[in-house]
Amino acid sequence: MSAQQTEDVVRAAAAAPSLHNSQPWRFRLSPHVIELHGDPDRRLPAADPSDRELRLACGAALLNLRLALAHAGVRPVVTLLPRLAGPSALAAVRVQDHGPAAPAEEALYRAIPARRSNRRPFLDAPVPPVHRQEMVKAVHEEHCRLHLVERHERGQLERLVHRAHREQMDDPRFREELARWTGAPEGVVEGVPAASAGPEPEPQDQWVVRDFSGGQARQRVAGKDFEDEPLLVVLCSYRAGRIADLEAGQALQRMLLTATSLGLSASLLSQVVEVEQAHAELRRLLGEGLWPQAVVRVGYGSPMPRTPRRAPWELVMDAGSPVNSPD
Repeated sequence: MSAQQTEDVVRAAAAAPSLHNSQPWRFRLSPHVIELHGDPDRRLPAADPSDRELRLACGAALLNLRLALAHAGVRPVVTLLPRLAGPSALAAVRVQDHGPAAPAEEALYRAIPARRSNRRPFLDAPVPPVHRQEMVKAVHEEHCRLHLVERHERGQLERLVHRAHREQMDDPRFREELARWTGAPEGVVEGVPAASAGPEPEPQDQWVVRDFSGGQARQRVAGKDFEDEPLLVVLCSYRAGRIADLEAGQALQRMLLTATSLGLSASLLSQVVEVEQAHAELRRLLGEGLWPQAVVRVGYGSPMPRTPRRAPWELVMDAGSPVNSPD
């Protein structure tokens, strides 16, 4: 690929979601392979001590990378956890063939810059069954399972979310880490900016309980309480482990891009899968040998500003790569 194509591919990969917008990925580029590495300097040890969500985010970046390569006419083949690429390597992507992208791939690629984490209230309009099935299908394509939360499961899930939130907020290490990565001022290219934080959670809110404002005062917009019954889904892998985390990250991003292409908004309820006891209880609630990887709130939301991203040349591990700083 040309230098511009390579830069575009890295930029698209880096548009993936990550916990607190930490952007924990790096890329090593060569003429025949793109390696995806986790960035140990962007770990979040209080919220994600096992690096599971770091791998989930890198899996999402890998799905974007695959779609961007397809858009560029490259049919990629992916090796997860390549043994010869170093301890931080999570995937190696090589050329399998060349040819135009499929229409479905192009539709998802076009959704990459439009996808947002929407922490604002959604409309009470239900998500149509046909859209729900499109998201289920998207996750299935990446060898994972999407569980649609039933009405009778909501009460127990809500209790788990709130209990996990209280446990995290009782931990001073977690509070310090959350404050460091949220409420970012304009011009900062990492963390959750104040404009993307959504309204301050209030006691009556059932599902949105984490405050991303970084302590900045905000007001609830009149008549804009959070919806009572959003579509709640749990993305699950069929096993545990590093490869399963990367597969789940790709499945999560394919689902989020599918939702975006359908005009839907989404945000993650991370605390219930970050707290060990809550995660274990959620796994028992779901049954069927599933491993919960992400709980997602889906619905029709208002427009959100784009969250900032680091420039592609900041993400490349080797100097002299095809993506260089304009300086």
